[in-house]
Amino acid sequence: MSFEWSPLSAKQEKAIALSTSRTNIWEGAVRSGKTVSSIVRWLEYLKTGPPGKKLIIGKTERTVKRNLLDVVADIVGEKNFNYNRGMGEVTICGHKCEIASANDERSESKIRGLTLAGAYGDEVSIWPESFFTMLLSRLSVAGAKFFGTTNPEGPFHWLKENYIDREDELDLSSFHFLLEDNLSLSQSYIENLKKEYVGVWYRRYILGEWCLAEGLIYDMFDEDIHVVKELPSITRYWVGVDYGTSNATAFILLGLGADGNLYICDEYKHAGTDLARSKTDAEYSKELQKWLGDKQPEWIFVDPSAKSFRTQLYRDRKKCPALKKVYKANNDVLDGIRNVASLLAAEKLFVFKKCTETIKEFSLYSWDEKAQERGEDKPIEKNDHAMDGLRYAVKTSNIYEKIMKTAA
Repeated sequence: MSFEWSPLSAKQEKAIALSTSRTNIWEGAVRSGKTVSSIVRWLEYLKTGPPGKKLIIGKTERTVKRNLLDVVADIVGEKNFNYNRGMGEVTICGHKCEIASANDERSESKIRGLTLAGAYGDEVSIWPESFFTMLLSRLSVAGAKFFGTTNPEGPFHWLKENYIDREDELDLSSFHFLLEDNLSLSQSYIENLKKEYVGVWYRRYILGEWCLAEGLIYDMFDEDIHVVKELPSITRYWVGVDYGTSNATAFILLGLGADGNLYICDEYKHAGTDLARSKTDAEYSKELQKWLGDKQPEWIFVDPSAKSFRTQLYRDRKKCPALKKVYKANNDVLDGIRNVASLLAAEKLFVFKKCTETIKEFSLYSWDEKAQERGEDKPIEKNDHAMDGLRYAVKTSNIYEKIMKTAA
């Protein structure tokens, strides 16, 4: 097997040379060279490691392809790479590797009974701990090794407390990377990347720190800056719906202004706590239609747990053209929050003054300290309905990337 990838930094070369432990983890900032360095080591291991079954794991098979396999194909060339998605396997320079996903607690059952000679893992910190524990037990061939990458999470995360912090006790090597360790990045790219992350995400994904997410989530929100008295001409609309039965239901109207900024143009909220005032799916559909008026959103992104309400909107689409495009919202909570935070920090997201509930929630939406003690990043499930609707609209519309490019 022969391949080339250059230039490699001193940190990358050192990690490749020293990753000889049973468990080897590359951790630190985004785009810092972790993936390329660990892949080069994995390719060497396919050639020199003990014979036996090899496994590649990611959060989903889609992320495995995007984050890992596409990079491998670039390194080894198409002639030495064959990805069989239907079979869930890839052949790299004649070496077959099976592919597995670690997307929930049930995932560990997928690898029970396996006998592995090696494994490579992408985004290890977002796996269930049960999967990682099971995986290590499956590496039972003599000389078997694990190679994995991760971005930092909270300081009480299981991967840090139970493994990285115990490096001296375990047969484990960890390698910490920063943006400067990737020689392929231009200075302008690094500066633009730094602008995209704020708060806890800046500390984790730029500085590479395992730090707490604490206090207000949107501590960069400033009413003097982010609340506007008038709206510009709006060229596109999206709606985010956070649906509740015993909890509140909220609609958020997100608009793209002619000035290139995003605006929270309107809001709707029904408390849903008084059973005498609770509404049916059909009633909420009528409320949504009335609230939209003559506005035609490109998409209406609905709380993914609200299947019955999505069905109701689908039934009502013939009566109301505004309901013609209803879609299940992307509920990647942390990524959605990060996108909103970055837009606020870049002063690319604003709120119309009439959206008083949304303005109120911006000042109350907080991290859950008890969840932090369990190593989890979660918002407190209170004062969050407009915030959920907002991140649904921002994340699922895919408008974030376009807006941030103009801010760079």
